[in-house]
Amino acid sequence: MTGPVAGGGRDDPPGEICRGVRSLWERFTRARSPGHSSYLEDAPARRAYLAYYFPVNLAKVQVLLDEMPEPATDPAAPDEPLRMLDVGCGPGTAALGLLDWARRHPALRHVPVHLVAIDASPGALRDCERLWKAYVARMGGADAKLTTARGDLERFGLPRKTVATGWPYDLIVIANVLNELFTGARDPIGRRFALVRRLLDLLDSRGTLIIIEPALRDTSRALHRLRDALLEEACCTVYSPCLHESRCPALIKEEDWCHEERAWTAPPLVAAIDRRVGFIKDSLKFSYLLLRKDGRSVVPRSPTVYRVVSELRAMKGERRAWLCNETGRRDVGRLDRERSATNAGFEAWHRGAIVKVEEIVRKKPPEREGTVGRSVKASTVEMIRPVGAS
Repeated sequence: MTGPVAGGGRDDPPGEICRGVRSLWERFTRARSPGHSSYLEDAPARRAYLAYYFPVNLAKVQVLLDEMPEPATDPAAPDEPLRMLDVGCGPGTAALGLLDWARRHPALRHVPVHLVAIDASPGALRDCERLWKAYVARMGGADAKLTTARGDLERFGLPRKTVATGWPYDLIVIANVLNELFTGARDPIGRRFALVRRLLDLLDSRGTLIIIEPALRDTSRALHRLRDALLEEACCTVYSPCLHESRCPALIKEEDWCHEERAWTAPPLVAAIDRRVGFIKDSLKFSYLLLRKDGRSVVPRSPTVYRVVSELRAMKGERRAWLCNETGRRDVGRLDRERSATNAGFEAWHRGAIVKVEEIVRKKPPEREGTVGRSVKASTVEMIRPVGAS
């Protein structure tokens, strides 16, 4: 899927590609500007994106596809297609990720796939079509159908083909797009809410809407605010990562935000570009929501079940991690001298894991600033779902 890169081996990527990757990184992180169609219309920028960001972002999509519930299929109707929508598809990052995931999934590999891909950039849509055809030609799958539609989401909303091509959808993905939309609007969160609300209308009652955003503080906090607005209006529920429907506790303090980090082995070309440019892409970092309309959640919810929302920090004489659930966002530690057979599971905690803690002791009231809850010898600590579990 990196075919557009010409010249240079995997250990020696072309200088043009490396300069393009550096330029895109500046745009995505430091010199952020609205919209993405402009850089996708620039051929060198698209080549740089395909060489580096395409495999990175495709991997993020597939990580979340493995986390969501398996799409419902009807054994009595084996020819009924799996309907998917990629909003702001770019050169087909999520579209190819979806097709590849479906073709490798044991329960879905023989199910027809119909995917609608929307973007404002004609050049990106051409790349999407070309890569889709190349994948189908190599891997097989004449029953994989792609429909592309050019659409300016800010000015005109979703194009007509979105509805005309077989909705409701079993799966909708909008990856690294929302943060670039409506940035000049008086109420950008409200405008994004309206778009996501429309997407939820197009989602099957048993389907999943995946939203992925960059793991930056401002973009992540904007996603937290969008989440709260959707839940306040009862538009959907959160399957993952949240374990509650209350307001996001990461928004209480301006410096807080929530994101994911998943282990990843970079393919050779990405690793080679990293060496040339000075990046380290040894993990996947992003913020996300898996939204549904049937009330399902990644695990049964309970006041004693938490999502780990930080790394496990080794400190003098203890270890700590931030946990989140319906009771709020809590800093929880365990003193080394309090280690026991029942709380030894604390040491396996990692960002994104879901854990159960039967007893957390606080010496001060929870509302007091800086109060740390602790697992004691009598506490029972259990790993419910590590990152990567399906």
